[in-house]
Amino acid sequence: MKKILECIPNFSEGNNTETLQKIAAAISAVPNVWLLHQDVSPAANRTVFTFAGEPNAVVEAAFRAIQVASENMDMRTQKGVHPRVGATDVCPFVPLVGMTMEEADACAQVLAKRVGTELQIPVYLYEHSQQQKHRKALPQIRKGQYEGIKEKMKLPEWQPDFGPKEMNEKAGATVIGARDILVAFNISLNSKDLKTAEWMAAEMRASAKSSHSLTKLRAIGWYMADYEQAQVSFNLLDYKTTSPLQVWNKCAALAKEKNVSLIGSEVIGLIPEACLLETGTFALMQKAESPTEKESIIAAAIQYLGLNKLKAFEPNEKILEWVLEYHSNK
Repeated sequence: MKKILECIPNFSEGNNTETLQKIAAAISAVPNVWLLHQDVSPAANRTVFTFAGEPNAVVEAAFRAIQVASENMDMRTQKGVHPRVGATDVCPFVPLVGMTMEEADACAQVLAKRVGTELQIPVYLYEHSQQQKHRKALPQIRKGQYEGIKEKMKLPEWQPDFGPKEMNEKAGATVIGARDILVAFNISLNSKDLKTAEWMAAEMRASAKSSHSLTKLRAIGWYMADYEQAQVSFNLLDYKTTSPLQVWNKCAALAKEKNVSLIGSEVIGLIPEACLLETGTFALMQKAESPTEKESIIAAAIQYLGLNKLKAFEPNEKILEWVLEYHSNK
């Protein structure tokens, strides 16, 4: 079985089309790498690229993308609602086919060293690549954001793992590591009230002492100007433990308490097929309909979660396994 490694770098740019095209070109130019998806948010001023392929080729593509971002972006003037520490904010590796997490970590270590040495960007390791507990989770590293990382990295416990020990003012810092599949899932409210979204996020976070809180979940509330709506933005760290269906249903219950409703949702990047099969099966059972072929179950999931309410949701472009199969058969 051939090995397939996935990389999902998040760049702090969602408005400069020329810069994003240069990053896409840098990734696509590497042989044995498939650019699977690109998710752009102007209001968040953030773009998530998803690509996969042969592990060494994916490492090379990630390096080139980070290099292009550092050359074409300037964090000193960057603004946006999404938390960030650098031009390439975070660059995760996910082992997809025929790979162990240890092998993905080895790839992350190689990239982190190259970025630190050749590009002179401070690099923090995270998740499975980080041994120190106080800096293993992304929110721990990102606390203080770009504006605070300069002073933060002066502290002995916050020295970067690779690269210079002082701030790169233009590129900021970068977080690199191996992790499990993550589902980035945003739910829009029929409200512009930021405080409502923040309250819902706080209630649902894994750290909350609330009957609504879920494990393996991170959540923040923000106002998304792209849609002129407040949103609750979620990272599902383990979709098998906490799924989009659970998140949607809990969110709906909280919204009811505040006399607001859920308009729809969006997946940032790609989503595993199992998430939609679970949701679609549940939705059909709610209507006393028996699940039939896969396509109808997926369609029911899209309708239940409102995945086509904010922007188009094309299963062939958004379901991880479907996109992988398409590219591997090309």
